[in-house]
Amino acid sequence: MKIGLLGASFNPVHVGHMMVANYMAQFAGLDEVWMMLSPQNPLKDSATLIDDRHRLKMLEIAVGADRQSRIKACDVELSLPRPSYTIDTLRYLNRRHPSVSFSIITGSDNWLGFGRWRESESILSDYGVIVYPRPGFPIETPSHPNCRIINAPITEISSTFLRQALSSGADMTYFLPPGVYEYIRHNHLYE
Repeated sequence: MKIGLLGASFNPVHVGHMMVANYMAQFAGLDEVWMMLSPQNPLKDSATLIDDRHRLKMLEIAVGADRQSRIKACDVELSLPRPSYTIDTLRYLNRRHPSVSFSIITGSDNWLGFGRWRESESILSDYGVIVYPRPGFPIETPSHPNCRIINAPITEISSTFLRQALSSGADMTYFLPPGVYEYIRHNHLYE
C-alpha cells in the first residue's frame, strides 16, 4: 500500500488543501492520502495556531465520515514529541505499518527550503517526496530519483488569508470545506 502524507498546520483547513489531497489520491499513484495535522512546525511561527483539538476537529469535518474515502485525517503527530520533525514521524509510522510505503507530499514553496528539514536526505532516500506547484514558487527538476513532481492544480488560497478574512468578519463559506465554516463560527475561532 502506498500512502502520501500531506502534513500542515491546517489553521484552518481549506478547499485548497482538499483539492491537493483529492488530486494526489487520484493521480499520483497513491492508495490513500493522510492529511497529517502538525502540532508545531519547527520552521514556522506557531503564535497564530489555535488549539490542536479545534484544528483536528475541522480536519475531521473536512475529510468527512466516509470510511471508504482515500483521504483520511491523521493525528499521529499529536502524540509525538514537539516540535514535529517529519523524519521522526515517518520512522514512527514505518514501525507501526511496516508493509506501507510512505512518502511526503509538499508544496513547491516548502520544497525550496527542504534542505533545512531535519535529515532531509534520509526522507528522500528512505521514503520519497511528491512536490506540487504553489503560486510564485516554480519547481525545478529534482535531482533525486525519489522526488516526483505532480502537476496538481494551483490555488492561491492560504490559511493566512483565511485567518485575516475571518478576523475581519468576512464570509468564507466557499473557501472552506462544508461544515468547517459553521464550526469556526460556532466556536468563535479566528475572531
